[in-house]
Amino acid sequence: MKQSIAHIALVVKEYDAAIEFYTKKLDFTILEDTKIDEDKRWVVIAPPGAKECCLLLAKAANEDQLKSVGNQTGRRVFLFLFTDNFWRDYNKMIERNINFIRPPTEHEYGRVAVFEDLYGNLWDLLEPNENNKGLIKEQKNRYTKTSHCILLTVIDVRQNNSKQFNTERICKIL
Repeated sequence: MKQSIAHIALVVKEYDAAIEFYTKKLDFTILEDTKIDEDKRWVVIAPPGAKECCLLLAKAANEDQLKSVGNQTGRRVFLFLFTDNFWRDYNKMIERNINFIRPPTEHEYGRVAVFEDLYGNLWDLLEPNENNKGLIKEQKNRYTKTSHCILLTVIDVRQNNSKQFNTERICKIL
């Protein structure tokens, strides 16, 4: 089975201001902007190079939702923007007047700084290193091989073959 998170809803005050911020200041791309009715649009944006998860900009529709704009996580870091070049993106964001509330620091998982978006949501700008268990190429390859082994086992079960397979050996073959 393969599952993934497709969108994360980000509650905003107004679509166009949010689109302007994310596309002009963070270089996000608009993947879709469809009008649903007079007040509602389906707006999906993503950072450059994103392959799976995107942000769905959701305009606050009532007073309760409006209260959560900029504080969907109680002032904890909400979103994690991975980068392949921390200093390039950090310096570009500084030039574009992005407000960093924590300076760049080195951690066992990579280089990180915390910034806020136009509403005050906190983001990590993060360049992961080889210790990070996130989106590292070597890790992705290992997971791919494991999923092939599981797939081979499932196919055999569907063929009603009760033979036991050494999935570790099959992984080494792949």
